[in-house]
Amino acid sequence: MPGLIEALQQILTPAGITLILLGTALGVFVGAVPGLTGAMVIALILPLTHGHDPLLSMAFLIAIYVGAVSGGMITATLLRMPGTPASIVTTLDGYPLAKQGQPARALGLGVMSSLVGGMISWLFLVLLTQPVARLSVKFGYFEYFSLVMMALVLIATIGGSSLPKALFAGFLGILCSMPGISRATGEARLTFGFESMNSGFELLSVLIGLFAVNQILQEIISIDKKADAIEVGKSSVFIGMKDFIHHGVNMVRSAVIGTWIGILPGIGANIGSLTAYSFTKSLSKEPEKFGTGHEPGIVSAETANNATIGGALIPLLAMGLPGSIMEAVLIGALVMHGLTPGPRLFEQSPDMVYTVMGSMFIANLAMAVIMFFSMGYLARLIRIPKRFLFPLILCFCVIGALANANNPFDIWVMLGFGLLGFILEKFSFPLAPFVIGFVLGGIAEENLSLGLQSSDGNYAPLITRPMSAFFLLIAVFMLVLPVVKNAVSKRKETP
Repeated sequence: MPGLIEALQQILTPAGITLILLGTALGVFVGAVPGLTGAMVIALILPLTHGHDPLLSMAFLIAIYVGAVSGGMITATLLRMPGTPASIVTTLDGYPLAKQGQPARALGLGVMSSLVGGMISWLFLVLLTQPVARLSVKFGYFEYFSLVMMALVLIATIGGSSLPKALFAGFLGILCSMPGISRATGEARLTFGFESMNSGFELLSVLIGLFAVNQILQEIISIDKKADAIEVGKSSVFIGMKDFIHHGVNMVRSAVIGTWIGILPGIGANIGSLTAYSFTKSLSKEPEKFGTGHEPGIVSAETANNATIGGALIPLLAMGLPGSIMEAVLIGALVMHGLTPGPRLFEQSPDMVYTVMGSMFIANLAMAVIMFFSMGYLARLIRIPKRFLFPLILCFCVIGALANANNPFDIWVMLGFGLLGFILEKFSFPLAPFVIGFVLGGIAEENLSLGLQSSDGNYAPLITRPMSAFFLLIAVFMLVLPVVKNAVSKRKETP
């Protein structure tokens, strides 16, 4: 298999293993500290990977991703404050079980479930990615353009937020990707006479602003807010084989649900865990126990949210479609390293695909080991005062913005997009469509331009080519469906 040997030669070296271990540990740390997010830290780490080996860089980022999703359960269980959105559902039973005097048991079940969910979704990632890529590699310029449009609409409509706000955020992202030299014509546009804008807004500065500076601004508002933490004590968090057997069916079922939810664009790990949790509750003979510290609730939530990782990586690698903000940032990492996300990634850089797969496998194992053996220390991280943490993060933001081109203008871009992200979220505009629009807007424009050149300016192939028409039909259907639903519900409410 082309690329597999090259990938193994990188990630199975001392440097590769060390980076994955460090990335996983950093991700767990990030997930365990309220106010820090995986997307924020990956955006901060991106500048450090510039100019370094792309395979090792991506292995490090994937490890952070895996660790961050898992680490969020620590604060969810001990503080009733999910460290990441993926752990919101874990609070429903994790915190009550911890309050009943069993915090170690709650954390141990979470680690066990995270490991199983991650490994099952990894298996789906290995089995499904290449077949999907083989199908989508037949896409032409018009299909690529339609695919990006469908992705924007899917994320806007499935994400659960207001459709107009989500669409506005997506197209605002596309607008922000337009300043600079046009990929289609080679001419400068929307630079307003500023030479610094000839190269457009630097991707790293935009991502750091949206996720790091924005998060700092949000956390400053509640910087004095405190929560009573439950002490883990000296109890062992290790889980026996009988627990694997007892919860086995629940874990497999929840992992399959989480993987499927992860594949769908725009839903995210929090919806995956909620869906699995609800399904498990509906099948339970004791549904009244859910929300009171019931172990199956913890198992289903943590299994599913980690399973969404492998599911979300399938469309990212095979089609270039990010399923959430985290995948959008990872697509930015691929673009920064000169790779084109999507069907041709298997042809252009198969070693990158196998690196992502191998890194996820090792990171899941590392996550379980790190969390089992250091849970007592990790639990103390929740006491770090935010007033000490955020100035340090802000310094890293500035360094990251300057790292790529050493251009002071990028600092202003970072701060500007940090403020923009804060305002957008303040008024409930989702960031995911904005990031997708910004990252993929240029790719969509380039493919549409090349398609029009090949068809002598004829737009007809957008609807005459079957796959292009199919993607556009899905986009139109998803746009019309909420409108129809609202109209029907209003008609029913009208006496």
